[in-house]
Amino acid sequence: MSTTTAHRSNVAPDSKLISGARILLECLVRENVDCIFGYPGGVTLPLYDAFYDHPIRHVLVRHEQNAAFAAEGYARSTGRVGVCCATSGPGATNLVTGLVDSMMDSIPVVAITGQVSTKLIGSDAFQEADTFGITRSCTKHNFLVKNIAELPQVIHEAFYIASSGRPGPVLVDIPKDVFQAQAHYTPVSSIHLPGYKVFTEGHTGQIRRAAQMMWEAKRPFVYAGGGIIAADASDELRELVETLNAPAVNTLMGLGALPAEHPNFVSMPGMHGSYAANMGMSNTDLLIALGVRFDDRVTGRLAAFAPHAKVIHVDIDPAEIGKNRAPDLPIVGDVKRVLQKLNKVLQEIAPEHRQSNADARDAWWHQIREWRAEHPLVPNVSTTEIKPQHVMREIDRLSGGRAIVTSDVGQHQMWAAQFIRFSEPRLWINSGGLGAMGFGLPAAIGAQFARPDKLVFSIVGDGGFQMSIPELATIANHGLPIKIVIVNNGYLGMVRQWQELFYNNRLSQVELNSFPDAKQLAGAYGFKGRTIEKPEELASALEEAVQENGPYLLNVRVSPYENVYPMVPAGGAINEMVLGPPQPVEA
Repeated sequence: MSTTTAHRSNVAPDSKLISGARILLECLVRENVDCIFGYPGGVTLPLYDAFYDHPIRHVLVRHEQNAAFAAEGYARSTGRVGVCCATSGPGATNLVTGLVDSMMDSIPVVAITGQVSTKLIGSDAFQEADTFGITRSCTKHNFLVKNIAELPQVIHEAFYIASSGRPGPVLVDIPKDVFQAQAHYTPVSSIHLPGYKVFTEGHTGQIRRAAQMMWEAKRPFVYAGGGIIAADASDELRELVETLNAPAVNTLMGLGALPAEHPNFVSMPGMHGSYAANMGMSNTDLLIALGVRFDDRVTGRLAAFAPHAKVIHVDIDPAEIGKNRAPDLPIVGDVKRVLQKLNKVLQEIAPEHRQSNADARDAWWHQIREWRAEHPLVPNVSTTEIKPQHVMREIDRLSGGRAIVTSDVGQHQMWAAQFIRFSEPRLWINSGGLGAMGFGLPAAIGAQFARPDKLVFSIVGDGGFQMSIPELATIANHGLPIKIVIVNNGYLGMVRQWQELFYNNRLSQVELNSFPDAKQLAGAYGFKGRTIEKPEELASALEEAVQENGPYLLNVRVSPYENVYPMVPAGGAINEMVLGPPQPVEA
């Protein structure tokens, strides 16, 4: 990396005393960090002084929570560690939502926070908070550095922990006097963490038994999640699916792991998954679970989930094995390495097994196709009002399965997951486990910085957008060509849907009565925007947004009372689906 070369030739860190802040930046360079999202404050002034003439790019966000979300967008779109930075006290506490989000979705993030000077810790000093204690439960690991001599080792350990095994967030809290202290910098040559074990290879005997079970199954079904993307195992997943000729689903976090156009891809399963996906999960005799955690939004009522199936569960985190569903065959290991070995064994033993259940497997595929034809996922389109599904269909057309799409949380998130295709991993970026509103816009900022060559859509609701609206300034300052599409129904849509269906339509505090004029709002930041309300305007408005060289804000006023279907009510089994709105009873 060019920044690495420039920095090393200018600083010569091994030959003279440098500050803790400069040591930190040298460590970041050696970790190939090229971009940090942050917001300065009093105790991080020494660090920001070091940023002044340093080649690492610092992106000033407008809220620390959005720094964490942007770091996630960077990490999710590249697989590299995202980095964010905040000051002590409120700066650090504002990161917490983003840290929980990356913890839930297994995203590698390193957060650098400032802390009051070591002699003031525990004295209730100005902007002091127990960041180390606060973040203990929402990080994979955290550090409080009280001595400059520890700093290099801690930083490199933080990156190693964040990116190895099951990825996750790591926080490093650094007091002001450690930033200011002077020391000779010695590069760290090795990481030694005897208490940190990562199981990567998988048990050879278990892998061989899994291959036999797969060939013996009459109705195999592949259930692949975000772990496939985290492990860069998409090619191996594709080989497995094609070798077995098994139907496969990708979870909300796993979309793109198997290309949407692949003939074996069924859809997303779960609460808002397709009928074919959920019926397949409910009737399989062998569920091949790869890099998933049997999330409640996928399983529905756990006791009724995949009742006829034996389960093979592959995951790098042993804590996930048996947590929700006890597997018949567990394999702890990196899913990429496990699949490489598994695919080899499947090919070796294929001649003796391939034809044994051929007729049963043909019948299984016939049944999957029948379910798909019986209740297909079809976008709702109207000539009198813009349906939100129509918005997703048009974005899908312009994306061609190749654009990065970030989403906020709510109905539009589910419609996007249902109707936008993804031809490769790391294109679909959303807050899956935590469901954090305000995520979509800052995540798009991180993704666009990480992959400037990519078309980036940020699909947001009118609720979530107003939680992160200050980041329009960040987008404008850097001229980021993000296409912001507001799916504006005037409500907190998913909450309204549940109040309608399960609380006798008692709509309480869900109506968003006012919304800024998109053209004037975008214009105030110096870029283009508009509002549309008619279906015939939709295609051309999105095309105009895509053709614009810079950012674009498109406010799409959609049907206010549209609901997401199919859906599985809370507590229901995934085959107990509500496929559409209640039909009026004929007299």
